[in-house]
Amino acid sequence: MISRFALAGAIAVFLSSTANAAVSADEAKKLGTTLTPTGAEMAGNKDGSIPAYTGGLPTSTPGYDKATGRRADPFANEKPVLSITGKTMDAYADKLNEGTKALLRKFPDYRVDVYPTHRTVAFPKYVVDNTLKNAVRAKTAEGGVALTNAYGGFAFPIPTTGFEVMWNHLTRYEGYNYHVKYDAWNTDSSGHAVLATSGEVWQQYPYYNPNKTLETNESDLFYQIKLNYFAPPRRAGESQLIWDSINPVEKGRKAWQYLPGQRRVKLAPDLAYDTPNPGSAGSTTYDDAFVFNGAMDRYDFKLIGKKEMYIPYNEYKFVYAQKPEQVLTPNFLNPDVSRWELHRVWVVEATLKPGTRHIYARRTFYVDEDSWVAVMSDEYDAKNQLFRSGYAHPVFNYDQPAMYVDTQSFNDFISGGWAMQGWVGPYGLDYNDPLPDHDWTADSMAAAGIR
Repeated sequence: MISRFALAGAIAVFLSSTANAAVSADEAKKLGTTLTPTGAEMAGNKDGSIPAYTGGLPTSTPGYDKATGRRADPFANEKPVLSITGKTMDAYADKLNEGTKALLRKFPDYRVDVYPTHRTVAFPKYVVDNTLKNAVRAKTAEGGVALTNAYGGFAFPIPTTGFEVMWNHLTRYEGYNYHVKYDAWNTDSSGHAVLATSGEVWQQYPYYNPNKTLETNESDLFYQIKLNYFAPPRRAGESQLIWDSINPVEKGRKAWQYLPGQRRVKLAPDLAYDTPNPGSAGSTTYDDAFVFNGAMDRYDFKLIGKKEMYIPYNEYKFVYAQKPEQVLTPNFLNPDVSRWELHRVWVVEATLKPGTRHIYARRTFYVDEDSWVAVMSDEYDAKNQLFRSGYAHPVFNYDQPAMYVDTQSFNDFISGGWAMQGWVGPYGLDYNDPLPDHDWTADSMAAAGIR
């Protein structure tokens, strides 16, 4: 890590020779002074319930077990400072999203346990350095849905539009690449839980290639995912490969699918938007994954502002739990394993554009200021009824350093069920060496297919 004072001096030197900025050089001087190097407010809040940022958890934090891929909870001995129930929620309603309030109203045994806030996030030096460059040069294009002039860091540490905030989420830093095995479970309205899928995932962010020195261009990929299913038996052997580009207008999502019954790889353009996601047995859409993913071209994204909210955070107890029965309860994620904290979030409202279609007519996203992760969402149908709410359950993998936010849960207020996906507890999480380029091709899927 780099010291706050050394960083401030480096920023001043860099900005003095920069012109034609996306934000002004004077505005960007806030980074490393009143703002963290990646754009969060450096100071805590007035009553101290959100502390000042002091650099996040160090990589020397004890508790990483390399043999299992699990990280110990550095806050395991803490107790909740507040427990919110349906009877007490009105006093805290301004700090809760609509989905959480709906759960509290509906289920007397649901609760939100709020713990002391810890600003655990930190980033490698090259991500910080590139963020400083991006602040004065990165821009959106194509009406906000494309990104230009950015390096491998957050493009908009001082955002002015909803599209900019969502680009920060889409290019969130979870490490350059990693490999994980996971389970996804669905629970229906009667409380019956079934394994939706077990799978194996390789994810890579070419945007964060530490060896890349040139800014991105419209032909570049920023994200790749390769997924193999091995359970339940009816899905075993299926695989998917997805590429997302920095300019989805010029170069849209490329997706391929291998189905053992057909014994061939085929282009799969429908693996996007509101197509039901087989990884969750159809209980969520493809663009629900990671709370939001994919192109932004079907919505107008409006930046509402920033506010203090209770959000899932430092969820080590849930993400690294080892048995399904520890986390599954009939109607919602077990509150005993869920940790909430008070953090500042950017609020972005997405409204479906005229002439486009999606099962969600309106969506509200809540993006953590420290990590730029969309940690919660509320989705509404065409009648403006609350349809679903999504939650990321972040843990900071301090040995990297990198945030892991791919364990998610979703509550469906129409069907009455809930789902979780990307749960790595039984398997841990590995940060692997980058796969060779030929492993990111459709041909590699065919060669590895189960016949």
